[in-house]
Amino acid sequence: MTYDVALGDRAYSSWSLRGWLLFEKFGLPARFRFGRLYTQAFPDMLKDFAPAKTVPVMRTPDGVVIPESLAIAEELHSRHPEAGLWPSDPKARAIARVLTTEMHAGFGALRDACPMNLRVSYEDCAPSDAVLADLRRLEKIWAWARSETGATGPWLCGDYSIADAFYAPIAGRIAGYGLQVNAMAQAYVDAHLSDPAFRKWRAMGLVDGEDQAFYKRDYPQKPWPGPQPLAAAATERSDAENATCPYSGKENTHFLEIDGRVFGFCNVFCRNKTVADPEAWPAFMEIYLS
Repeated sequence: MTYDVALGDRAYSSWSLRGWLLFEKFGLPARFRFGRLYTQAFPDMLKDFAPAKTVPVMRTPDGVVIPESLAIAEELHSRHPEAGLWPSDPKARAIARVLTTEMHAGFGALRDACPMNLRVSYEDCAPSDAVLADLRRLEKIWAWARSETGATGPWLCGDYSIADAFYAPIAGRIAGYGLQVNAMAQAYVDAHLSDPAFRKWRAMGLVDGEDQAFYKRDYPQKPWPGPQPLAAAATERSDAENATCPYSGKENTHFLEIDGRVFGFCNVFCRNKTVADPEAWPAFMEIYLS
């Protein structure tokens, strides 16, 4: 039972991140297609997912096309109740749904002023009063959810749920635009930045095509506030320690160097996503640490 899912640019498409996390975090099988925003490739991709107008959009194994991330989330929960997309506790599940629907429909000022861009981090973006109001609202509902559900771990309603997948791009915005939130909210943002799935998505986004001009801002930049990756670089050396690509098992054609050691990969994307954040990739770390 494999789903077909259409997505946009990893670095910029917040709704694509939400859609991808619904599969990655809950172990659901999918084939992903990507259409670059602001190019003909995007509408051409969506022609195969009619009547969708944007991403994410999912085609079920039985052929039903489901646009809209919230509809995708609910359908996946219906088809895979054992996967834990919503909390099992009724109260926590209700609160997670409240959070998710508010995210789906709200926070327009924050979303308009600070479009997701996982490639940069700014020192300050001079947020408007409307953006600050959105941040205060986030602090309030995140604290409310944790209090009402008794959540003691990093996530809003206990275990990671659909609600957390929906707020992952908000964490990316807060981190990327240097937005200030209280300690509880910052801890939640940091949990996303450290989450293995988020790190994997961002690593791919860093090397997924050229920068999109629409998202360029002239604010002063600072280093990304999440975990700092191991220092790796592409290399012309080919004396790799591994015989085949750690992801595909295919012949090595591209190589990286880290700590004087060389590792091989089957294509430039496999190599570059690993250079971006080696620790995001368990299959690579297994050979690196062996």
